[in-house]
Amino acid sequence: MTFEGWLLIAAFVGILLALTKPIGLWLFALYEGRRTVLHPVIGPVERGFYRLAGINAEEDQSWRRYAVHMLIFNAALALLTYVLLRAQAVLPLNPQALAALPEHLSFNTAVAFVTNTNWQSYAGESTMSNLSQMLALTIHNFLSAATGIALAFALFRGFSRRSATGIGNFWADVTRITLYLLLPLSIVYALFLIASGVPQTLAGSVDVNTLEGVRQTLALGPVASQEAIKMLGTNGGGFFNVNSAHPFENPTGLTDFVQMLSIFAIGMGLTYTFGKAVNNTRQGWAILAAMMILFLAGTTIAYWQEAVGNPILHNLGVAGGNMEGKEVRFGIAASALFSVVTTAASCGAVNAMHDSFTALGGMIPLFNMQLGEVVVGGVGAGIYGFLLFAILAVFVAGLMVGRTPEYVGKKIESREVKLAVLAIAVLPLVILGFTALASVLPAGLAGPLNKGPHGFSEILYAFTSAVANNGSAFAGLTASTPFYDGLLGVAMWIGRFFIIIPMLAIAGSLAAKKYTPETAGSFPTTGLLWTGLLVGIVLIVGGLTFLPGLALGPIADHLAMIRGQLF
Repeated sequence: MTFEGWLLIAAFVGILLALTKPIGLWLFALYEGRRTVLHPVIGPVERGFYRLAGINAEEDQSWRRYAVHMLIFNAALALLTYVLLRAQAVLPLNPQALAALPEHLSFNTAVAFVTNTNWQSYAGESTMSNLSQMLALTIHNFLSAATGIALAFALFRGFSRRSATGIGNFWADVTRITLYLLLPLSIVYALFLIASGVPQTLAGSVDVNTLEGVRQTLALGPVASQEAIKMLGTNGGGFFNVNSAHPFENPTGLTDFVQMLSIFAIGMGLTYTFGKAVNNTRQGWAILAAMMILFLAGTTIAYWQEAVGNPILHNLGVAGGNMEGKEVRFGIAASALFSVVTTAASCGAVNAMHDSFTALGGMIPLFNMQLGEVVVGGVGAGIYGFLLFAILAVFVAGLMVGRTPEYVGKKIESREVKLAVLAIAVLPLVILGFTALASVLPAGLAGPLNKGPHGFSEILYAFTSAVANNGSAFAGLTASTPFYDGLLGVAMWIGRFFIIIPMLAIAGSLAAKKYTPETAGSFPTTGLLWTGLLVGIVLIVGGLTFLPGLALGPIADHLAMIRGQLF
């Protein structure tokens, strides 16, 4: 570990904390539906969309109606994407004449991008046409991210409203978030990337002479536009197979740093938005503090393990940290930091190959996802996931103080606790169940590149990434098979929507309740004690559930490495 590495991490956290309030205030304006400086330009577009679609943006929807509209919208998008990918060969903007995707891969990809997972069982530059990249994939990067933020707004209204029957309007929320937040930021971001050397063209490829004197064909396409929203929306799907390790997606140290900032920026801003929504910004800062404790702990372990490197190589006289699978232009610190950022958020973009990390260094990205990706998390999904843990935490606190638990002025009763437990239980149930299935069936065992505990880690990582809607992978797993495409597609759908429905039910239940003022007997939910309790609940739930799986995978892999055995 070096001083420069820690300086990079400190600068990253400092800049993000400085951005949290301004981004949170902008999000709060959209949450309330207030007029912004962009309304004179974008307002007519928004109103025109409502008229064209026949939407009454002022309608206040119940949680059930909000959920039904959200599900129909996402199911229609998944079907449209499937059809586009199956018909790719006969559609325009296909300069490389790429074939249509097979049924199992079209299904997997459609579900992956609708659920904000962006799992990729394909190499983008040799599989997807320009039209597929733009129409079938990039559009989802906007709409899946907007859906996540809209769902967070719905839960915020559940906490902030009093004796209400509605939690907002799904169509209005998605439209405003897309037009006033994601689209303007993406345009500015894409221009920055183009200026940094990222391609933005409809050309399919270009032939160049390399320094070795070899003629090489380089794939091109509309990369910058996809890259911008891929990061801002915590989508993660790369235009190229190696994602942000590719110089056309991530050419410099500056673009690498900005990409990491953009993954966390909106998610951290939403914590401040929540505080504003419940009229107590200290609530938002307390949640952010708990997130940052977990993030910095994970970053420290990952950086330490990658900097220490492999003891087997040290015994052979090879000094230094672990540079396998990493880009020299980024190095160990930036690679370790990126791995924690992308898995603490549900992004899945990578600038290094996690399969090549040390055993414990690779365990941290895995464990981040198993915690529910609530350490900042995906845009919207992170904060509403963390609030589910907050409901469990106040329930535990209520048991300690001997009274009905309360959180931000709302009594947390048995209905909310049961729904929160149901939503949180989805993650371990599907991850461990599907991993066990793949670990015993021949079709599942054909996927891992490595044997032993590392091979098990590849399977465990894949299903963890799918259910947590992350999309990153231990690259050693061959997942482009009907078995893995099908099972991972089901896992992604369950991991997204089987958590959303109980969460919206909680929002509807809370919105109908009256405000309960704090008293001397109320458990404080803004101080150090509350922050520690939040961190403890997240770690205990994640740790107790997944510790046996981690023991069979990365922990066993680490112990074997110490004894001189590699897999």
